[in-house]
Amino acid sequence: MKFIEQLKIRARQDKKTIVLPETSDMRTIEAAAKVLAEDIADVILIGDRDEILGRAGHLNLEGARFVNPATYDKFDEYVDALVEMRRKKGMTPEKAKDLLLNNGLYFGCMMVKNDDADGMVAGAINASADVLRAALQTLKTAPGTRIVSAFFLVVVPDCDMGANGAFVFSDAGLNQSPSASELADIAEQSAKSFELLVGEEPIVAMLSHSTKGSAQHPDVEKVVEATQIVKAEYPDLKVDGELQSDAALVPEVAAAKAPGSEVAGHANVLVFPDLDAANIGYKLVQRLAKADAYGPVTQGITKPVNDLSRGCCADDIVGVVAITAIQAQAHEAGILKTRPKDKYRD
Repeated sequence: MKFIEQLKIRARQDKKTIVLPETSDMRTIEAAAKVLAEDIADVILIGDRDEILGRAGHLNLEGARFVNPATYDKFDEYVDALVEMRRKKGMTPEKAKDLLLNNGLYFGCMMVKNDDADGMVAGAINASADVLRAALQTLKTAPGTRIVSAFFLVVVPDCDMGANGAFVFSDAGLNQSPSASELADIAEQSAKSFELLVGEEPIVAMLSHSTKGSAQHPDVEKVVEATQIVKAEYPDLKVDGELQSDAALVPEVAAAKAPGSEVAGHANVLVFPDLDAANIGYKLVQRLAKADAYGPVTQGITKPVNDLSRGCCADDIVGVVAITAIQAQAHEAGILKTRPKDKYRD
C-alpha cells in the first residue's frame, strides 16, 4: 500500500472539513471530486455554486458544500471579527468587506478561525507568501511557537532509507536563511510532524556541506550551533549534525564520516541549512527519483492551513488535504502542543 493511502485511511477515521478556496483552478476542482469520491474529508468550495459546477463539467461534486461569500449568512460576523483583529493595523469595515468578498484565502482562513472548517488548503494559484500572510493575520501562531516553518513530506519509491522511503524535508517552503536558533525550532517542529504523519520515531539530521568539522565556514558553524540548541532543549530527540546528506542517509558512509552517531546513516527528518538547499533538494528527489512530494505543509499556526506548489497536480492536492485532515485531528486532540524543553535560550 502506498504511503499516501495510509494517510487517507487515517483521515477517513475521523473526517474533518477542509476548505478549498481556489475554485477557479481546475486542479482544485478535480481534487475536490477525488476527495469526495474517496471519502477522505468533507469539502467546502468557495465561490458561486453554478459557476463552479459549470467549470467542473462531468466531475462529480455531490456532497461538497458551496459557500459564496456574498450570500453567506456569517459574512457580517466575519467582517466584524477581522476588523477587531486588525484594527491596530488600519483595518476598517470597508476594507474587511472588500478583502473577504474578493480574496478567498482570507475568507477560507476566517472559516477555519471560526470553526466553520477544520483546515484550509491553497497555493495552486497563489504564492506561498500570500497563503501564509492570510493565515498569520487571521489564525496567528500557535502558543509557544517562535517561528512558522514548512516542510515537504517526500516518499521515495523502492527506497530502504528513511522510514521505508518516507522523509520530512525542512524548511523547504518559507524561511530563506534561518538563524541557528530558528533552525533548532524548525528541527523540533519537523520531528513532531514526522512522528504525527509517519508514526515512527523521528531521527533528525542537521544537514551541511560538512560532516563533523570536515569544513570550516560560518554556514557550518550555524548548523553546529543549531544542533547544540536542539540537543540541549529537546534531549529526548535523536538529532545530530553537522552532517552531509550521504553521511545522514547511508550507513556505510556514516561509519566512515561520523562513527558513533546514532543518527548518521539512519536519518528520516532532514533539516537543511537554508531555503535554497531545501527547495532544490526536494525538487531534485521528486523529479529524479520519481518521488511523491506533498507540501509545503506549514508548522506553527494555531490551526492547519497548508500551502501547495504551483506546479502541483490534483493528486498532490488530495494528498495535502489528507495531511491537513490528520493535522486537524491532532489539533482537536491536543497532540500538536509545543514539546517541553529545557531552558537554554532567553
